[in-house]
Amino acid sequence: MGARPGDAAEFTDLESAAMTAALNAAREGVRGANPLVGAAILTADGQIVTGHHGGTGTPHAEVDAITTAHDLDIDLTTATLLVTLEPCDHHGRTGPCTEAILAAEIPSVVFASPDPNPLAAGGGKTLAEAGLTVRSGLCEEDSRALNARWVRSLTEARPFVTAKIAQSLDGAVAAADATSQWITSAESRAHAHEVRSRVDAILVGTGTAAADDPRLNARGPDGIALDDQPRPVVLGTSELPVTSFLALNPNTLHLRTHDVREALDELYAAGARHLLVEGGPTVLGAFFSAGVVDEVFCYQAPLLIGPGRGSVDGLDIGTLSEALQLIPDDTETPAVSRLGPDFLLHFATADPGPDSTGLPESVT
Repeated sequence: MGARPGDAAEFTDLESAAMTAALNAAREGVRGANPLVGAAILTADGQIVTGHHGGTGTPHAEVDAITTAHDLDIDLTTATLLVTLEPCDHHGRTGPCTEAILAAEIPSVVFASPDPNPLAAGGGKTLAEAGLTVRSGLCEEDSRALNARWVRSLTEARPFVTAKIAQSLDGAVAAADATSQWITSAESRAHAHEVRSRVDAILVGTGTAAADDPRLNARGPDGIALDDQPRPVVLGTSELPVTSFLALNPNTLHLRTHDVREALDELYAAGARHLLVEGGPTVLGAFFSAGVVDEVFCYQAPLLIGPGRGSVDGLDIGTLSEALQLIPDDTETPAVSRLGPDFLLHFATADPGPDSTGLPESVT
């Protein structure tokens, strides 16, 4: 016996309200290698307690909600658990959510959409076979929309790709004389390091590596490198300067290719599930052109630079109707927020852009 899909009339108004609360809680999480998931516990007397998954290695949404309910002395034996995604049924960095649900003695579970990850799917069936009442399909379209880009990266067996842009008001990442440090504020740079701290790898092109000599590490507010570091990645065929930080770092992965898809395949094989692309402009343009960017953080500084280097190069767009569409994304933080004098713009990408073989040969 597996999970039973329900129709709209089968779910009560309170259950619909609880699933809406779970969807809102899911948006408090962070995009990346894992889906956005929210959970809500609906008590027999109509109380709603929510939880969400905060990112890799943190408790899953179901466990977060159950923990909160225990802290509030809520009777779970008469409650319903509503989850935006089918509870997982596998051991990863955390245990199966099915085990936590069974241990909590929750009798009824409703999930919005099935888990598309074959490694984690099957939780609904496991819970139903254990005797729980399991239904699915409530707010399914909303759940699918929330994680559409994550599902696409999962289906394509590639890392989830976040693109970072730090630019002036007129869209430049460097002045005419190539100076670029710093266009954005200390507050923006601190946020960028928070993003770095939760990805598996950070990628730049060989041109940026040679010009800026970056470390591509994640540092805390005190400027000290964190214990857990993303892997630095360089894309392109040119050699790195032998005395550069990246050349001296034994963990640096040099992808000697101009093909974005080939690079993503190699990164996925190396275990990377969340990639941050920091540039330069031609590398960013190649990833956008290949249709593989899932999320964008744009740090917008209140500067006018004039003639300089644009933030994204190489997009083959000849008319406005061909523009790549971005969708304001209010997960984790508002889609538009203030960082010191700068503004942070958070986007998800819409329909995939035109396919591309990757970087033009001019990128070395």
